[in-house]
Amino acid sequence: MRASVIRLKSYNAHMRLKHFPLRLTASVFVSCLGLSLLAQDSLPVASPADRAEAREIFKQLIEINTTDTPGGNVTTAAVAIQKRFFDAGFSTEDVRLLGPDPRKQNLVVRMRAAGRSTEKPVLFLCHIDVVQALRTDWHTDPFEFVEKDGYYYGRGTQDMKDSDAALVFTFLRLHREGYKPHRDLILALTADEEGGKFNGADWLVRQHRDLVDAAFVINPDAGGVELDHGHTIVADVEATEKVYSDFQITAVNRGGHSSLPRPDNAIYELTTALNKLAAYSFPFELNEVTRNYFENLSKRETGQTATDMRAILASPPDLSAAARLSAEPSFNSNFRTTCVATRLSGGHANNALPQTAQANVNCRIFPGHSPEEIRKQLIAVFADPQLTVKYVSDAGVVADTAPERKAIAPPAPIKEVFDPLTRITQEIWPGTPVTPVMENGASDSIYFAQAGIPSYGYSAIALERDDDRAHGQDERLPVDSYWKSLDFFYAFAKELGGQ
Repeated sequence: MRASVIRLKSYNAHMRLKHFPLRLTASVFVSCLGLSLLAQDSLPVASPADRAEAREIFKQLIEINTTDTPGGNVTTAAVAIQKRFFDAGFSTEDVRLLGPDPRKQNLVVRMRAAGRSTEKPVLFLCHIDVVQALRTDWHTDPFEFVEKDGYYYGRGTQDMKDSDAALVFTFLRLHREGYKPHRDLILALTADEEGGKFNGADWLVRQHRDLVDAAFVINPDAGGVELDHGHTIVADVEATEKVYSDFQITAVNRGGHSSLPRPDNAIYELTTALNKLAAYSFPFELNEVTRNYFENLSKRETGQTATDMRAILASPPDLSAAARLSAEPSFNSNFRTTCVATRLSGGHANNALPQTAQANVNCRIFPGHSPEEIRKQLIAVFADPQLTVKYVSDAGVVADTAPERKAIAPPAPIKEVFDPLTRITQEIWPGTPVTPVMENGASDSIYFAQAGIPSYGYSAIALERDDDRAHGQDERLPVDSYWKSLDFFYAFAKELGGQ
């Protein structure tokens, strides 16, 4: 995901958060959790031969550099997976390689329904690009698939080539077994979710809607199961997400000789503005998803934390309680828009006062607010007419104004999604509560939500609450977690496709 995985954590319990939108209430999940498991057959478990094949697919994807760098190539990975589907007997009509750039081709695979189906397809949305990783930063080669001490290491093992591989294997296994769904199942492996000029999900929705049109989207670049020393805490389903935005802050000054320093040089002006931003808090807010989340969490917390959670749910909310809770960064990010400087540059010579200084400010905007609204708010916070605040698009284009779009309101939950999702989660991780969360970043689900297609985020990946390494050093995935995701997606795809 372009946004880092955010972990919601309290002093006694931690929640892992990955990505996207749907309006889920606590009552929905209570009813889902009440489903009887007695009538269900035992969950099919992948055989040793199946696991070997799935491991090889995972390894192949990890060892192909799909970063948005001169050395990266998404098309290489897409072609490698395309060959696997052709070798398995899929037709050229149902395995489409396409995209606006030779290095950024997307792969769309369709498993057709038996006969003519009146139901719209189900789309599994997976990006296959990854964030850049430097060999000098890692203890292993980030583009080498390494198994060590019960973990798989490599760039993309958490975000999100694990789910890419699991779903590629699932489609191949179902095809090999002769499975015929009642509706089409679609797998899209796309480019540039992590950044770049050729976002595959956006391009497919706009240019080839017929290939990816669906009743709903399952995006494994989100959600998951939180572990605490091997014990499951919660299964998160992304229920809504913030809007990701970058802003370019620029200070310009006449400069001068460094032997005659003045405090009004460009770097001073810029850092003064950024200090104002660091001291500023956007207004406290709750929405339906975050309110339900904190209602549920308050029942598991104790002491001052539980008291403060109940206090923020009052009408009006207790802002003193909100301030205390906001000391925990993950709580703070669920209460408001957040903005932080992520890159700095300035000056042109070691012996001259800086004439230009620039910063990138990255904002995660609370649903209901637009990037343009936040751009204007930043201008007000800086209160410096010498600064310019411009919007930077995902493709790196700088503009004087920002989009007015706001986060899409979460759609109502779809029973045919959440009944099997909850039941299968319970079979693999018994007793694990399923709860809606707000993603504090962004995902490719936004393009489908804007097109009116409900999107639901769930990865079926279990991680220790303190071992989130997506986008970071020595990214890794527990081997057992990968095996369980195979079992989940195999059962889930069959449920969604119809037995």
